[in-house]
Amino acid sequence: MAKRSGGLRFQPSGGERKAQVPVGKKQKLVIERLANDGRGIAFLDGRSWFVAGALPGEEVEARVLNARSQVVEARTERVLRAVELRRQPPCAHAGSCGGCTLQHLPHDEQLALKQRSLAEQLQRVAGVQPDEWAAPLVGPEFAYRRRARIAVRWDVKNKHLEVGFRAAASQDIVAIADCPVLVQPLQPILQALPALLGGLSKPQALGHVELFYGTQSAVLLRHTAPLGEGDLVRLRAFCAEHEAQLWLHGAGEPEADQPDQALGYRLEPWNLELQYRPGDFVQVNGAVNQAMVEQALDWLAPQTGERVLDLFCGLGNFALPLAQTVAQVVAVEGVQAMVERARSNARDNDLANLHFFQADLSKPLAGAEWAAQGFAAVLLDPPRDGAFEVVKEIRRLGARRLVYVSCNPATLARDTAELVGQGYRLKRAGILDMFPQTAHVEAMALFEMG
Repeated sequence: MAKRSGGLRFQPSGGERKAQVPVGKKQKLVIERLANDGRGIAFLDGRSWFVAGALPGEEVEARVLNARSQVVEARTERVLRAVELRRQPPCAHAGSCGGCTLQHLPHDEQLALKQRSLAEQLQRVAGVQPDEWAAPLVGPEFAYRRRARIAVRWDVKNKHLEVGFRAAASQDIVAIADCPVLVQPLQPILQALPALLGGLSKPQALGHVELFYGTQSAVLLRHTAPLGEGDLVRLRAFCAEHEAQLWLHGAGEPEADQPDQALGYRLEPWNLELQYRPGDFVQVNGAVNQAMVEQALDWLAPQTGERVLDLFCGLGNFALPLAQTVAQVVAVEGVQAMVERARSNARDNDLANLHFFQADLSKPLAGAEWAAQGFAAVLLDPPRDGAFEVVKEIRRLGARRLVYVSCNPATLARDTAELVGQGYRLKRAGILDMFPQTAHVEAMALFEMG
């Protein structure tokens, strides 16, 4: 057999491979439609371009952020021809800050985009549409965010402390004095932070800052070296001036500067107060969270004598209101610390008909003792990965009604297909506008057996 030449190369079936589009390249594009994440889509030289900040019908000059194979990711540098739909972003930092990506799109159009995204996922993955579409659940378009993480970095070369939010598509920090989506009580704290932090004795030892608002404002400071007494005095005076709690996060877990302090938020319709600690999951939109709980209970229609299951219960956001209506609530969460926190919240609110358990809900229930008696109804609010292993066993639990709260339409659609295969019917679905000015889609779905 003749020896093959080591230099022989075969032509790919698609013809010559195109040269990769370099990062940073500027390109004029005409946008044809919107992707589900709100980016404009253009087509050029056999490639699909996904362009942040662009709208259908517009001609833009875009800068390449990333390119692979036939897909190019870019952001709008200049709008050469705008459409009437475009609005002037309310925030001066739109386009540079990475927090809000849809401010150029009117709010009603943002809602329509999210509704289309949910409908497309359900149809494409599960092959179903709900019997009824619920109206979008909305709250304030701005001043809704009750929690924010502020980036902090010491610039060694310029000996300057950078304070702000992460930039779009980079690790740069954008200095921001006013954030339109942040709740009003946190605005003065945000504005005064750079001067406070820059005046500390070791600004290079600062990590990040988190702001919270609920029953009271709070400031958490992450630090990588012990704080001097003078710095603590400054921090305490700052928080006293802004009527905020001070929390410090050094080598261990975050701790309140005053041991008797606690973070919390209220669910007014049920006269409930839930306490939490930094790091716990809490919905950032207080108004929509309360409306979401109200809608979930309305759809689930819990009855007085029923036993109800709350999966991924967290702090008890759904479980505690449920317990005021039904005979018994079994609430299950994957993180033991959250189980303890939820149990404490039930006790503090004088609710004795809740039973909390820890379980890995990414795995089959495998005959869990708490599931043995079955349930009339189930409510679940899983993370982005969804709840596939759990929903595979829902029918075995005997539940005839199920409300699924989702932060990812793709995994909701996947789990919907499984539930439909078990005989459940998708009766109702709708979006929850938990994050206005972003393309993030939250949704709620009601399933009934038969």
